[in-house]
Amino acid sequence: MAIRLRPCSISSRASESSFNHNIFPARTYHSTWVSQSHSRSHQSKHFEIKSSNLNPLNAISLQAGLTENLLAKENVDTQFREEDFHFTELEKAECNLSIIVVGASGHLAKKKIFPALFALFCEDRLPENLTIFGYGRSAMNDEELRNMIIRNLTCRIDKRKNCNEKMNQFLQRCFYHSGQYSSEEHFSELDKNLKEKEAGRLSNRLFYLSVPPNVFVDVVRCAKCRASSDRGWTRVIVEKPFGRDSESSGQLTSGLKHYLTEDQIFRINHHLGEELIENLLVLRFSNLVFEPLWSRNYIHNVQLIFSEDFGTEGRGRYFDNYGIIRDIMQNHLLQILALFAMETPVSLDAEDIRNEKVKVLRSMRPLRLEDIVIGQYKGYSEGNKSYPGYTDDPAVPNNSLTPTFAASTFFINNARWDGVPFLMVAGKALQSKRAEIRVQFRNVPGNLYNQKFGTDLDKATNELVLRVHPDEAIYLKIHNKVPGLGMRLDRSDLNLLYGARYPREIPDAYQRLLLDAIEGERRLFIRSDELDAAWALFTPLLKELEEKKVVPELYPYGSEGPVGVHYLAARHKVHYADTSS
Repeated sequence: MAIRLRPCSISSRASESSFNHNIFPARTYHSTWVSQSHSRSHQSKHFEIKSSNLNPLNAISLQAGLTENLLAKENVDTQFREEDFHFTELEKAECNLSIIVVGASGHLAKKKIFPALFALFCEDRLPENLTIFGYGRSAMNDEELRNMIIRNLTCRIDKRKNCNEKMNQFLQRCFYHSGQYSSEEHFSELDKNLKEKEAGRLSNRLFYLSVPPNVFVDVVRCAKCRASSDRGWTRVIVEKPFGRDSESSGQLTSGLKHYLTEDQIFRINHHLGEELIENLLVLRFSNLVFEPLWSRNYIHNVQLIFSEDFGTEGRGRYFDNYGIIRDIMQNHLLQILALFAMETPVSLDAEDIRNEKVKVLRSMRPLRLEDIVIGQYKGYSEGNKSYPGYTDDPAVPNNSLTPTFAASTFFINNARWDGVPFLMVAGKALQSKRAEIRVQFRNVPGNLYNQKFGTDLDKATNELVLRVHPDEAIYLKIHNKVPGLGMRLDRSDLNLLYGARYPREIPDAYQRLLLDAIEGERRLFIRSDELDAAWALFTPLLKELEEKKVVPELYPYGSEGPVGVHYLAARHKVHYADTSS
């Protein structure tokens, strides 16, 4: 996929050449909104802008002595430490946040992005001076956008009495601008409308690209040249897919970095915003009982399972171009694996965590064809109910070999994980919907009670399960004696059921990640070298699968998937945790 890069037109504003106004030059001053009333680390109620300059700055000194053409390219190597500085109440009241949802009429924007923004608004996590613009090619006015948004809004965080009032306040901050994704002229008109709403205040702008990847670079070019913030930061959230292989991903990254710095790009993987994934690091690094066990000495295998109980359902054209490996494995599950397996980071700083994840990805053994099983769901009928097969989708070719199921074993060549199989399983149209991490520990050496378990080898090991969804939970399977006069052993669960322990509804993943992007928190977003390492692992395998035209094993809609996954697991002496586990 070749990407043509075009410079900004000559008429573009000179002050926008860095995409961050000269008050906040990219890679020098990374401003971050922090809602102190609900901050993860602060309690006082006020908004704060963080600066990565070495010295505390005030609003006046920011404007003095800065050139208009500070380009933040890769040749800027100086690392800065973030310091806080505070505005007066008047200055804070004048600050504005503008969020531009590009592709506003699409499914993702309607179902996820706008509802997540509304939830943040209800929680008072967004500044008072908030402007939300939908941008898209569809002809629509402000009222039509609001009618579209309101159909998907609910007061899901809590049942507030003032829900309708909050909803009206939110909708009054939502506007629409129609335009082409590649038109600088249309983005200039958007900029004019934004400035009108911002009313001369200090304003930061966040662009959410809910559009196909083939227009990412065009949107970024137009936003950089015509609609970047004059006095504040400008950031861009990019939705997957991030290419189809190493080459196309590299071209996309190069295209984005032609107009943006790495610190302005937020590659979103919404599964990393799930509550249980956030808790993974807490569980491991904040509980003494687990960290000593987190190695090849005690862990026999790790399983990362992602299954959906529905098929492509209208996404056939997109899915057939990517398949389950690119759609789920290469980004979602591999990122979770890296978080699970990484060494202890120097700190919880985003760069320290992402550095450790990259080390894991670069330590992984190259994938071989014998390490993977692929499948494709076929039609199934039960009584009067019929379920279509993958190729029954009108948008999918009848002879398509695109896998809707894949299982693969991964190995990490380092001292901690040498020889431990990581079984990764992802599939559509399976028996149940679930996402979980299962850690199966080794057998107890010389276990005195081994014979008490009979032939059920599964009960001979302990297992730690982190269930991401549905019904978020963490539970540890342990052995215990069944009450009675005899000696009979059973396996029970020590569990943390989130629904019972924390009755309040858990925030949506998009809600967390949007707030992180606004605050400039990058821990859960993917850095470019992480992306390169992930594609380097999968690209040779994908190329071999496609060149050899490997035929996927068929499995019925609603089943447990191809039988081959059990053979793959057995080859590495892994008990695959199917839906009955």
